[in-house]
Amino acid sequence: MSLKDKLPGQLGFGTAPLGNMFRAIPEEEAQATVHGAWDAGVRYFDTAPFYGSGLAEMRLGAALAGCKRDDYVLSSKVGRVILDEVEDAAARDLGEKSGVFEHGRPNKIVNDYSADATLRSIEDSLERLQTDRLDIVWVHDIAQDFYGDQWLEYFNQARTGAFKVLTRLREEGVIKGWGLGVNKVEPCELTLDLAEAQPDGFLLAGRYTLLDHDRALQRLMASALAQNVEIVVGGPYSSGILAGGAHFEYQKASPQIVSKVEQIKAHCRGPWCRRQGCCVAVQPG
Repeated sequence: MSLKDKLPGQLGFGTAPLGNMFRAIPEEEAQATVHGAWDAGVRYFDTAPFYGSGLAEMRLGAALAGCKRDDYVLSSKVGRVILDEVEDAAARDLGEKSGVFEHGRPNKIVNDYSADATLRSIEDSLERLQTDRLDIVWVHDIAQDFYGDQWLEYFNQARTGAFKVLTRLREEGVIKGWGLGVNKVEPCELTLDLAEAQPDGFLLAGRYTLLDHDRALQRLMASALAQNVEIVVGGPYSSGILAGGAHFEYQKASPQIVSKVEQIKAHCRGPWCRRQGCCVAVQPG
């Protein structure tokens, strides 16, 4: 059975905003958002320790506490361990994503893709989520946008640590599948080239959108299909700019990106699209 067969429906709920991404979200708003998604029929929920230093997992766990566990699919991520020790959330070095969770919890984040850290991360996530199991586990952000020139060092740590642990957990039936959760195509391509790694899929964010899709279409998707590796499309609105927001790639959108989005909007309002009955994915600002 493929990963696609294990996911309910065509849509999932990504919980990064529940970790106070970009702004401090009131608790009641966070809970109402998850309940609204549930009432709309969403049954796949994805989260990560990184989202607000555990805040998103805690909020999601609280919101789903009254739901039967067999009624939904849950994924989280490994690669970051959340400590009780605190730090300045706004001063964290997150590469190209600096400041994205400055409103989250101040708990210190340690980057660690080793075998022991992977198991600890899963145990901690289960506690925060108030559940007994994860269905899918993604190895989080082993890519250039977070680690720059060091990304291959972290990738190799995951290859010898997290990849092996998650493969064993899948074989033992503890999880249903594993893969990478990244914002770049290159780590996915590299993983597909490994003889010893057999991921079930990739959660690829931001690389299959109206603003950026060339490399994913031309290279990755064909290779993944050939190896029966599924792709979950994350961040389809490019951090919000394609849905009336102000952010692109987790930062305030540049004038060039804003201009490009305006051109897309104009095209979607044009006579050709109206004659073809196009589905306008870009909401007016």
